Amino acid sequence: MVMQLEDIFKLITGLALFLFGMNAMGDGLERVAGNKLETLLWKLSSTPTKGVLLGTGVTAVIQSSSATSCMVVGFVNSGMMKLKQAIAIIMGANIGTTATAWILSLSAVDAGGDSTAWWTDLLSTTFISAVFAFIGVIFMMFAKKATLKHTGNIMLGFSVLMSGMKMMSGAMSGLGDSPMFADMMSSFDNPLLGVLAGAIITAVLQSASASIGILQALSATGVVSNTSALYLTIGMCIGASMPVLLSAIGANLNGKRASIIYLIFNTIGAIIFTPVCYGLDIIFGFPFMLEDANVISISLINTVFNLATTIVLLPFIGQFEKLVCLLIKDKGNEADKEYDILDRLDERFLENPAVSIEQSRDVLAEMAQKSQRNLFRAIALLNNYDDKEYDTVQQKEEVIDKFEDRLGTYLVKITALDLSAQQSKEVSKFLHTIGDFERIADHAVNISHVAKEIHEKQLSFSHEAQKELQILASAVTEIVNLSIDCFLNKADNSIFRVEPLEEMIDLLCDELKLRHVNRIQNGNCTLNQGFVFSDLITNYERIADHCSNIAVALIELNMNAMDIHAYLNDVKENKNQQFLKYYDEYKVKYALT
Repeated sequence: MVMQLEDIFKLITGLALFLFGMNAMGDGLERVAGNKLETLLWKLSSTPTKGVLLGTGVTAVIQSSSATSCMVVGFVNSGMMKLKQAIAIIMGANIGTTATAWILSLSAVDAGGDSTAWWTDLLSTTFISAVFAFIGVIFMMFAKKATLKHTGNIMLGFSVLMSGMKMMSGAMSGLGDSPMFADMMSSFDNPLLGVLAGAIITAVLQSASASIGILQALSATGVVSNTSALYLTIGMCIGASMPVLLSAIGANLNGKRASIIYLIFNTIGAIIFTPVCYGLDIIFGFPFMLEDANVISISLINTVFNLATTIVLLPFIGQFEKLVCLLIKDKGNEADKEYDILDRLDERFLENPAVSIEQSRDVLAEMAQKSQRNLFRAIALLNNYDDKEYDTVQQKEEVIDKFEDRLGTYLVKITALDLSAQQSKEVSKFLHTIGDFERIADHAVNISHVAKEIHEKQLSFSHEAQKELQILASAVTEIVNLSIDCFLNKADNSIFRVEPLEEMIDLLCDELKLRHVNRIQNGNCTLNQGFVFSDLITNYERIADHCSNIAVALIELNMNAMDIHAYLNDVKENKNQQFLKYYDEYKVKYALT
C-alpha cells in the first residue's frame, strides 16, 4: 500500500488547513478593502473594458470569482446593474481568480537542498510562512486598529494556506509509485474525462481556487501531465459556476439570467478551446503537453485559458445577453411593477453594509413618494369624488404596507451587521421614519373614507368652511412636500421650515375647530357635517405631526444635532429668530379671513 493511513490523515488535515487558510486570507483582504471594492463594481462598470478590469481586480483581492459573481447576481437582481455590465464583470472575475494559483506557486520557491549559502534559506516556503504566521499572530493579538487586525488575519491565513499546501503535497507524494494512480491520472489526458472530472471536483468543493490548489498539490506526485492539467483546469472553471447558480435561488428574472452567465461563459470557452488544444497537440505534438505538471505550469495553464477565453468572447457580450434572455424567457408572470424596487433589498447586500443601507434609502424614498402621491390623491377626492380613484387609494395603501414590512425586516437585519457609528445612526433613523411615512398613507385612507362619506351622504360645507379647509389643505400639502423633498435630497436648510409650519398648522386646526363649533351653534352647519369636518382636521393635524417627526430625524442625522430634545425645546419654547422668521411668513401665507 503506497499511501499509508497516516498519509491519508495528513492529506485530510492539509486539505482542511488549505481551505481554512484560503478563506481566512480572502476574508481578511475583503475586510481591509472595507467593502469599497464591491461598491466600485456597482458604480464604475459602465463599459465592457471597465467591467472586465474591475471584475479582475476585485476578484484578485477577495480571492473568489464565485463571490464576485454572486455579488453581481445581487446587483442585477436589484436593478442596480444591467445584464450587459454583469457579463463583462464575470469575464474579468475568471481572470482575477487565477491570482490564487500564482500565490500558491510560491511553494515552488524553496532553498536548494545542497546550497551552502545561508541567504537561500530565506527564500524557502517554510521560512516565509513562519514569518507571516508570527507577524500575523502579533497583529491579531495586540493591534488595536481593525485594519491591522485584518492584515494579521491575511498573513496568518497565507501561512496556514501554504502549510496546508505543503502537507497535502507531502501526503500525496507517495502516490507517484502507484501504477493504479498513474493510470487514473493518465486517463485525464482524454479531454472529455478530464473536463468532466474537473467540473465535478469543483462543483463539490464550491471553489475553483481550491480545486486548482489541490491539482497543484497533486503535481508533487510526478504523474500529472500538463495535458491532464489542461483539461482538468478547463473543467474546474465550469464547475465553479455551481455556487453562483445556487445564489440565484429566489432571484427575479434578471437575477437568474445573470447567474447562468458564469456557466455559459466557461462552457463556451471549454467548447472552443478543448478541441482546439486537442487538435493542435495531435498535429504538432507539443513537447510541453507530455511533461510533468508543476505548480508553475498549472498556474500558467489556468491564466492562459481564462485570459484567452475572455479575449475571444469579449466582443460578443451583446450575443451573450441575447442568449441568456432566450434561455430564460420572460413568461409574463413577473411581480407587479409596484414592487420591483423591493428587489433592491437583496440578502446578498447584507455582506456590504454601505451598499445595503444605500439600497434601503432608495426603497424608503420610493415609499415616501408613494405615500405623498396617495395623500394628494385622497385630498383630491374631497372636491372631485370618483369610485375608481377611491379604490386606487386603498390599493396603494396595501402596496405601502408591504414596503413598510419588507423595509423594516431588512433594516433590522442590517442592525446586526458590523456598522460604523454613523451607519448605526442612519439605520436607526430609517427605522423610525418608516412608521411616519406609513402613517401618512394611513391618514390618506382616512381622508378617502371622509370623501366617500361626503359623497354618499351628499354633504356640503358652507362657503366659509370650504375656504378654511382649502387653506389648511394647502398648508398640509406644503409641509408634506417640504419634509419629503428634504428626505429625498438628504436635507438642506429648508428642513428648518418644517417645525414653524407644523406649529402654524396646529394653530389653524384649533382655530378651525372653534369656528366650526360656532357655525353649528348658529345653525349654519349640521352635526353630521361637524363630525366629518372634525375628522378631516384631525387627519390633517396628524399628518403634520408625522412630517415634524421626519424633519427631526433628518436634522439629527444630517445636521449633527445630537441633542434633538434640546433643539425642539429651543424652537418651540424659546422661539429662536429663525423659527420666528419662518412662522411669521406662514402666518401671513395661511391667514384666515
